[in-house]
Amino acid sequence: MKRVHAAMELENYSNIPSSKVRLVERNVTPQGVTLVNPSAIAKKAPNDLVMLALEIQKADNFVKANACNKLQIIAEQMKFLQKQAENVLLEAKQHTYLHHAACNFRKQPGHIYHVYMRESEQTYFSMLSPEEWGGDGPPHSYKGSYRLEHDQSWTPVSKMKSKDDELHMIHKILDANQAFSITDDPNRMNIDN
Repeated sequence: MKRVHAAMELENYSNIPSSKVRLVERNVTPQGVTLVNPSAIAKKAPNDLVMLALEIQKADNFVKANACNKLQIIAEQMKFLQKQAENVLLEAKQHTYLHHAACNFRKQPGHIYHVYMRESEQTYFSMLSPEEWGGDGPPHSYKGSYRLEHDQSWTPVSKMKSKDDELHMIHKILDANQAFSITDDPNRMNIDN
């Protein structure tokens, strides 16, 4: 409904020719009261119309500039959202790739697993890191180490600290919010009393 109303308003304004200055129609009896000197209403200085036209032009320029600024902000937000969507899709592709790697054991969330690739290009999970193979190292090409998260996503070992810090901060905010909502709920009785 708002869109229809806004479209009707825009339609009404779009009929106004932008090159003409519009004055309020002359009314010699405003609200039914006759003016003492109706001819004084119509008197204008020679520069009045020029000044009015300049004010309208200035207002039009401001309206256009404001619209352009708002559209630029929206365009930046769209680019940011597009980049976020690309990251989400890339991350989903990587998680799917890792979940489809061969594995002869049951993977547990919170544990770190290591990915290797055979000469046949088969990828597989191992519980052994490259350092734990001993001797000449792993028999196959090492591709990376990942921690399986509780939401079944994978975190590269190189990003585990930042992921843990982020989760710690989120839990801290949630805990503070939970404590706040429990103590400030007016419908909840105080247990200490």
